[in-house]
This record gives sequence, C-alpha cells and structure tokens, in this order.
Amino acid sequence: MASSKNFKLIFTFFILISIFTPQAFSEEDHSCGSETHNTCNNKSKALTLKIIAIVSILVTSMIGVCLPLVTRSISALSPDRSLFVIVKAFAAGIILGTGFMHVLPDSFDMLSSGCLKENPWHKFPFTGFVAMLSAIITLAIDSMATSFYSQKHKNGVTPENGGHDQEMGTMNNGHFHSHHHGSSLSSKDGDVQGTKLLRYRVIAMVLELGIIVHSVVIGLSLGASNNTCTIKGLVAALCFHQMFEGMGLGGCILQAGYKMVKKAAMAFFFSVTTPFGIALGIALAKTYQENSPRALITVGLLNASSAGLLIYMALVDLLAADFMGDKLQGSIKLQIKAFIAVLLGAGGMSLMAKWA
Repeated sequence: MASSKNFKLIFTFFILISIFTPQAFSEEDHSCGSETHNTCNNKSKALTLKIIAIVSILVTSMIGVCLPLVTRSISALSPDRSLFVIVKAFAAGIILGTGFMHVLPDSFDMLSSGCLKENPWHKFPFTGFVAMLSAIITLAIDSMATSFYSQKHKNGVTPENGGHDQEMGTMNNGHFHSHHHGSSLSSKDGDVQGTKLLRYRVIAMVLELGIIVHSVVIGLSLGASNNTCTIKGLVAALCFHQMFEGMGLGGCILQAGYKMVKKAAMAFFFSVTTPFGIALGIALAKTYQENSPRALITVGLLNASSAGLLIYMALVDLLAADFMGDKLQGSIKLQIKAFIAVLLGAGGMSLMAKWA
C-alpha cells in the first residue's frame, strides 16, 4: 500500500527530527549572538505565550486545511467549478509566497550569518545551491512516483490496496465511475481520469512533506525563543500563515480523491507539525541557541531544501498545471481572475513577511 508507505515516511521524518535536533543544538559555543537581557526576555511570560501559540495555531491550521475538504457539499466550490480553480490559484500564490518571501530569505540570513566561518559559508551561496538541488530532487521524485503509480494502475494494481480501489473509480466531482459501470465512460477516458487522480495524489504527498519541514522549523524557532515582543507578533502572523497554507494543501488533498481516513490523517499531520515544533523548541530551550553555528547551519539547510520544494510545487504542479490545463486555456476571463488570485495570495504572504 503506497499511501501507507508515505505515511510511514512522514512518521520516520518526525522521529528523525526528534532524535537529531537536540544533537544539532546542544554541543555549541554559545558565545556568538547569545541573547542579551532586556525587557522583552521573560521566560515565564514567554512560556504562557507559547502554550497559547500551540493551541491557536493548531485550531487555525485545522480550520485552514479542513475548509476545502468540507466544501464537497457546496456545489459552487466543487473541484469542477470555476470558483474552485480561483481559490486554488489563490492558495498556490500563498505557497509560492511562503517559499520566496519566508523560507528562502530565512535560509539566506542564517547561512550568511557572521557567526559562521568565512570559509566555506561566506565563499559559496549554499542557500541557492541547496534550493536548486531540492527543486531538481523534487522533480525526480514527482516524475518517478507518477510513473510508478501509473504503471501499477495500467497493470491493474492501484496504489491503494493492490486490487480494486473504489477511489480510483470515483472522482470527487462525480465525473466518472469506471469500475462497475463500463458503459458510462470509454476505457480511454477512464485512463485519463485515473492518471490525473494519480498525479493529484503525488502532488498532495510531496507538497505535504515540504510544508511539514517548513512548519517544524518555524515552530522550533518560536518554541526556543524567550523574547515576548517577538512571540506576540509571530503568534498572530503564524495563525494566518498556517490557515492559508492549509487551504492550499487542503485543495490538493481534496483533488487527490482519498477516502475520509486518509484525508483526516493528512490534515492531522499538517495541523500538528507547527505545534510539535513549538513543543520541541520549548523542550530544547535550555540548549538551543538560534545563533550558534550548528543551529544556523542545520536550520538554514532545512529551510533551503524546503524552499526549493515549495517553489517547485507551486510553480510546476499547481500553477503551471492549472494555467496550461483545458479549463483555464478555454477562458481568458477565467485566466485573468486566476492571475489576480495568485497575486493576492503571493502579495498577502509578502506583506506578512514583515512580521513573520
């Protein structure tokens, strides 16, 4: 079961983060850029704010990722309607803005910090290099996973249970029912729809993995900080950030046509990653120094890889796929609306970069 393997992969990622993050941040020279005492540094007040952050971010993340999943009952927001395409374009703009305006600049700042040695960190643009490699690797995973799933589907073995999967025969928008109603669609149409569904599943899984990396990192940074002035602004900004990013992921999960259990599992993973990162940061607050060399390198490289993945997914699998698809290509008016939606999503995330 391919989906089960994917969920195991995500579980493994959580375990690795939990094991290796303390090692990455504990054995450091804390003299570089350590926090100075000021009116904003208050450990007890910061802990209260972090607990509030865990609850509020968890709730807003759940709302964001679940909104697209509960719209099946609203005909205007079904995946075959124009409004869904516009909303998805808005969400893709948010993911693109997250990659370019939040994750990539953070990585540049960390890997060009004065706390790092001149050689090699100031001699080579590691952020751009790692982001580029991440985009190429994402392309390879995207391509190979799609080929693997397609071959299984052609051989009569679906990625879900190795046999007859009802999900493969029933699209969310009700466009085809091919397993038991052979006369309703030609075999060719069924193959086309099946291939699209497989693509949606690959996109949803890869995008979730990239968002998980980013969410754990930003949660870790917030959880380890005792600066109440910084945390107050971050909590509000991250709530909006997670909600809209969740909408983008939720739209992809909806199009993937998973059963309710798998939708719930993917929504759960997205919702808990930032609170998990905050809790991990609280646990590591005594040993974590955000300006220590090893912390800067570890988090900087994670951010760079996440940025490359998110930018690739937003541009190639979300925006290019839709804008070059039949629906948008058939209507200039709808294209203009979708372009405006992309600009609004990316612009909103760019504005939010002022606070988070």
